[in-house]
Amino acid sequence: MKEYCGIFGIYNNPNAAYYTYLGLYALQHRGQESSGIAVTDGNRIKYFRDFGLVSSVFKNENLKKLTGFTAIGHNRYSTSGASESPDNVQPIVVSYKYGQMAIAHNGNLVNAVELREKLEEEGSIFRGTSDSEVIVHLIVKSKKGKFLNRLMEALSFLKGAYSLLVMTNKKLIAIRDPWGFRPLCMGELDGSPVFASETCAFDLIGARYVRDVEPGEVVLVENGKVESFRIPIQGRKSQCIFEFIYFARPDSIIFGKSVYEARKAFGKRLAKEHPVEADIVVPVPDSGVVPALGYSQESGIPFEMGLIRNHYVGRTFIKPYQKLRDIGVKVKLNPVPNLLKGKRVVVIDDSIVRGTTSRKIVRMLKEAGAREVHMRISSPPTKWPCYFGIDTPTKDQLIASSHSVEEIRRYIEADSLGYLSLEGLIESVGGSKNQFCTACFDGNYPVEIPQSIVKQSKKD
Repeated sequence: MKEYCGIFGIYNNPNAAYYTYLGLYALQHRGQESSGIAVTDGNRIKYFRDFGLVSSVFKNENLKKLTGFTAIGHNRYSTSGASESPDNVQPIVVSYKYGQMAIAHNGNLVNAVELREKLEEEGSIFRGTSDSEVIVHLIVKSKKGKFLNRLMEALSFLKGAYSLLVMTNKKLIAIRDPWGFRPLCMGELDGSPVFASETCAFDLIGARYVRDVEPGEVVLVENGKVESFRIPIQGRKSQCIFEFIYFARPDSIIFGKSVYEARKAFGKRLAKEHPVEADIVVPVPDSGVVPALGYSQESGIPFEMGLIRNHYVGRTFIKPYQKLRDIGVKVKLNPVPNLLKGKRVVVIDDSIVRGTTSRKIVRMLKEAGAREVHMRISSPPTKWPCYFGIDTPTKDQLIASSHSVEEIRRYIEADSLGYLSLEGLIESVGGSKNQFCTACFDGNYPVEIPQSIVKQSKKD
């Protein structure tokens, strides 16, 4: 699994660019490929964006040039569009007949290819390859007059996942798709409305969490006034359940619920569904830590940090030779032999995708002296790819799509293997199944997926 994007915005604050920088810093876990900030002083939009982490992209000299009172920012992990193209780095900023516009997008449109082809036939010229640029062209080409009307018409064509921040010279607009796939929170800082993918961004800057932007809601901030409108499309609420399992930071509130409490509940339920006699519970850092605490508390088995993560390893690790490729997991994780020697270990992870990493972790623990290794997963088997903004492998690369739990256990060389049930997952989060998108577990996609995308996914 790979992260997707994080967005942040603030309206009418003299330190808009700096607060946006801090907000993006808190949302760094949602994307590490590129980062950007656009800011307006009411007359002109300035922006700076580049490849890299927030701390490396923005220096004092960059931020000082971003003068203005309203800003939006974006951290990117590419789920649509070539990651190496500078034209895909966001926020996307354009000048057109009625002024300037900037847009930051978290999500993935399932009808982006269809819309792009139609726009190109009508004369639109695209600089990048991301589906976010499609949204810009739809807004610009609309003949509805007022900006809000043009925006609403553009949104009526979109299918799939999108949490958006749109900024003009005078307006800041926050939008969440009718299905509510991606989180988008609204807060307040010294009278300034703020928006972010997760509430952890509010915590860093001292903002107060007010509420979530609702599925299908368009929040317009202009002239100090906040107004709410509805997208003219109906959709079944389909909030991404994987936000709770892996993507969101545990100190965030998303979809109105605490990520930390949800993950701890996963671990407690997992201990009830798959108990085992063991000496210690060990998490796979970082997303396995809180479920492991829950498992330990429910089972009474002591919690130990038997695997230590190197936090200074980036997304890519250059491995030119096979012998070095085998070291890949050890670069990020290292066992503590004194804790593991002769022990029966329950190791907690958030998911198994291809199975190769899990097998390396099991081998690593046994090589460090563990007598038994019992793998427990704080989510159900991942059997289906995601088309709504998570960069999952194709179905044939997901080990659970074609192998039983016992076959996976043998492949990863664990002494036992247990997954959290889908029922247990939903009950642990709280609410009902029809509130969440669980397509990666059961194949029930809330939006119809075009066959062209499915075929391309298989081809890739």
